[in-house]
Parts: sequence; C-alpha cells; structure tokens
Amino acid sequence: MSVVILGIETSCDETSAAVIVDGIDIKSNIIASQVELHRKFGGVVPEVASRKHYELINHVIIEALEEAGVTYQDLDAVAVTYGPGLVGALLVGVSAGKAMAYALGKPLIGVNHIEGHIYANFLHQPDLQFPLLCLVVSGGHTDLVLIEHHGVYRPLGRTRDDAAGEAFDKVARAMGLGYPGGPLIDRLAQEGDPQAIYIPRAYLEEGSLDFSFSGTKTAVLNYLNRAQQKGEEVKKADLAASFQQSVVDVLVDKTLAAAEWYNVKTVMLAGGVAANGLLRRQMQQKAGDRNIFVTYPPLELCTDNAAMIACSAYYKYLRSDFAPLTLNAVPGLKLGADKY
Repeated sequence: MSVVILGIETSCDETSAAVIVDGIDIKSNIIASQVELHRKFGGVVPEVASRKHYELINHVIIEALEEAGVTYQDLDAVAVTYGPGLVGALLVGVSAGKAMAYALGKPLIGVNHIEGHIYANFLHQPDLQFPLLCLVVSGGHTDLVLIEHHGVYRPLGRTRDDAAGEAFDKVARAMGLGYPGGPLIDRLAQEGDPQAIYIPRAYLEEGSLDFSFSGTKTAVLNYLNRAQQKGEEVKKADLAASFQQSVVDVLVDKTLAAAEWYNVKTVMLAGGVAANGLLRRQMQQKAGDRNIFVTYPPLELCTDNAAMIACSAYYKYLRSDFAPLTLNAVPGLKLGADKY
C-alpha cells in the first residue's frame, strides 16, 4: 500500500508544496520563489516574506495536488516545516498544515527544516547506507551532522556566527553583485584567480568541527575599504574566487576530518550552497583520495522545497512519529530536539 504525503515548506522565502509517494516518487514539487520580491532589499525581509506566503499558500497547495493527480482524500498524512526559520513565515505553513490535517482527519507530521535538507539526498538515493555524514550549508545554516539511522542525529559542528550562505550574500552585496549572492559569486569566481588575494581561513581551535565565517566576510570588506581609500581598482573576479576558495577549503577540510574521525564512508551535501560548483568538485576530489563517497541532490532540490520535507516525513510516518494539532512554529529549533 503506497504512502502519499503532502509536504509544505515556508521557512524563509519560498512557498512550496509537494506530493511524494513512498518517500521517493515526486508527483509534484511546486515552488513559488520570492527572490525577485526581496532582491531590491538585498536580502529577505521577514514581514514581506510572511505576507507573501499568506497570499500564495493555498494556491501552491492546490497546484501541487492537481499536478500530482491526487485529491485531499488520497493523502495519508500532511507534513510541514515547523522550524528553524523565520517565525512569521513558519506560522503560515504550520497553520495551513494543521488546518488540513484536522479537516481531513489525517496525521500531522512536523519536520525540522535542516532534517528536510538532509533527506533531499534520499529522494534520489534512498538506499544510502548508515552511518552517514551530512554537511548542511545554506544561507541560514552551516551544520555538520552524523546520521546513525533514520531520525537519529548527532550534531558535530555548526556555525558560531555567519552561515556560509549568509557570508556569500553579504560579500556579494558589498561587491555590488546583487542578491542572492551564492550563484553570482560562483559564476564570477570562474573568471578569477583563487590565489590572487589572501583571505584567512577560520579553523578555530584544534579539533573543533564548528565553523566561523564572520571573519572571512570581514576580511573581504576590509580589502574593499582599503582599495577604495587608496583609489585602487578591485579585480572582482579575483576577489570572488579568493573568497569562495577560503570558504570551501574550511567546509571540505572539516567535513572530511569528521568523516575520518567517525569512520564514515559516505558524505552528503545539502542546502543551497551545496549547489556551489567548487564545493562539489573539491569535496569529491579530496574525498576520493580518502576512498569516501560523496553525494548531493540535484540542483532543484538543494534550495528550499517541499519535496524534501515530504521525504523526511515519510520515514517519520513509518514509525508513527506524528505531531499534535497544538504544533507551533519553533524558529530556533535544533536538529533532533522535537518540541511537539
């Protein structure tokens, strides 16, 4: 008997709904992006995002059901992201999910957004063997997670300040490239020399698996300020390449160090920055030298989407890990710390 799950994702600036069958068959994955709306602000404005989610949520859900060719009655469960994220944005999705679950008499499944990113990998490779190590790297998160079994996580490291994607966005804005910064820097860096400008790497204290990109970002800002004061021309391609290399070096080195310490043979990438070309290439190359397998989702599943939420929910459904209708948004939710 197939399990049909509707997933809902509204943690930041994408309004998304998806229908997934048996945790792998993507029947629909509708994503209404707000990038153009927030571009003029140079970043996501929480109140604007919340209002747009409210405007779009019902239309996106209906479109997901229609594209999947299913009715409300065909659903076995409704899954929704309830944290971490922007509280107003989360509340829109959580309210919609709770209302649907109650009206249909179906189970409600609350999903951690970071967990959803991890499970984007299972959408295209459901037979991955545990234990697994996942680097979740996006605009809001930089987390290194050991996954021992489905639903069993051991956080090994996280950012102490700026997430990697956040640093990309801030540097891109300072360089006048626009928003979102990650793809723009990745594209420009291909024309530059990553060794042209020294950008410090923050490895922190010996043995730490935490990350810190605030100093890396500040080093770029200081470089730009000095150049401006001296009237010197900035070779933006070289600066983009050097900055990107400094971030990727730390991400790769710490991830592979963790894989060796915990004897993990498969590393997963997840989150928006997992689409970065240099990160993918360098991780694969250095992991291959250590006989470690690297996998990552297709580009369309790296950024926020509801398919990954429904996939994660499928494994929760199998173990009857349901949420009460009192489920609330938890903007600071930690992985493995369900607060139903």
